[in-house]
Amino acid sequence: MTTTDLPSSLIPTLPGRYYTDPAVFALEQERMLQSMWFCAVRAADLDRPGAFRTVQVGAENVIVSRNRSGLVRAFLNVCRHRGARLCAQERGEVRRSFQCAYHAWTYDLDGRLVAAPNLVRMPDVDRDAFGLVRVRVREWLGYVWVCLADDPPSFEETVIGAATERLGDADAIGRYRIEELSVGRRIVYDVRANWKLIVENFMECYHCGTIHPELTEVLPEFAEGYAAQYYVGHGAEFGAEVRGFTVDGGEGFTRLGGVTEDQDRRYYAITIRPQVFVNLVPDHVIVHRMFPLAADRTVVECDWLYSPEVVEAGHDVSRSVELFHRVNQQDFDACERCQPAMSSRAYSGGGVLVPVEHHIGAFHAWVAERLGDAAPR
Repeated sequence: MTTTDLPSSLIPTLPGRYYTDPAVFALEQERMLQSMWFCAVRAADLDRPGAFRTVQVGAENVIVSRNRSGLVRAFLNVCRHRGARLCAQERGEVRRSFQCAYHAWTYDLDGRLVAAPNLVRMPDVDRDAFGLVRVRVREWLGYVWVCLADDPPSFEETVIGAATERLGDADAIGRYRIEELSVGRRIVYDVRANWKLIVENFMECYHCGTIHPELTEVLPEFAEGYAAQYYVGHGAEFGAEVRGFTVDGGEGFTRLGGVTEDQDRRYYAITIRPQVFVNLVPDHVIVHRMFPLAADRTVVECDWLYSPEVVEAGHDVSRSVELFHRVNQQDFDACERCQPAMSSRAYSGGGVLVPVEHHIGAFHAWVAERLGDAAPR
């Protein structure tokens, strides 16, 4: 059967090679991960000058840090001398500078070359020109976003605009005051699946009645197969007997200060391409950041964010964490079930989307457009 033979209720997916071919993944690194705004770190993780994290953004490794004035800076993690990786650790802190362990070329927290063996004998070396390669940064929702493109796309249109388009209200996400929240729990998942499978899974709820018993107890409408993202502005309503977004439906915490009555007792999900999911509930926020590392491997860093009072008082957040942790495990297991079949001849032409999944077709169209004619056939 070909795509032209499909009944009108079904539309085709991407072919299987889009999830397995290293050449496709390399194009995605170049045309999506390295050319778009990428959510790198929680700003609070950089809590003082010299604190840093290194993150993988497509094919590049990036240092994100704070300078002496407390401003966020980001650089490619490459010494300008002979190309050694400057910071080998995923996180750490330096006092005043980054020093290459190979030949001791040293850079200040703004990336300027400040020292190297015999540098004073090379007065023709421009210390700014031979500084670290800078990466553009923005802060939003309490996260540092980076873009490796020489000419970055509009942050307002591509990032903030994605939240506005989903919620139908430019102010809706701001009422959660996500930048003021504190990390109550962080869990890192190493998923043996293509990053697009994870995006597609997050966008639909056709599977919810099958694999998410805890979630559908809290959000009964999800058992019908329609995801919150199917409708602009829609938030899935808590069940009548549900008191909080917790694994047992029991009481959560006090509603976040700016959340309105209309947003209360509802769950909203937002996908910000290429690699961020934002989950909004009345008393906390859950943020997923994906780090695609290979065609068949994606690391997902998930933050549960609460009001500072909840975290500082040491309140037990385990029941709310446990609900979405189970959802994550169930989802990632499903994605790992799909990954091996992406290379099967049974999926060489792709699969199909049923009506409650048709909105995923827009994601597939976006992927195909970004890859363009360069995508292997």
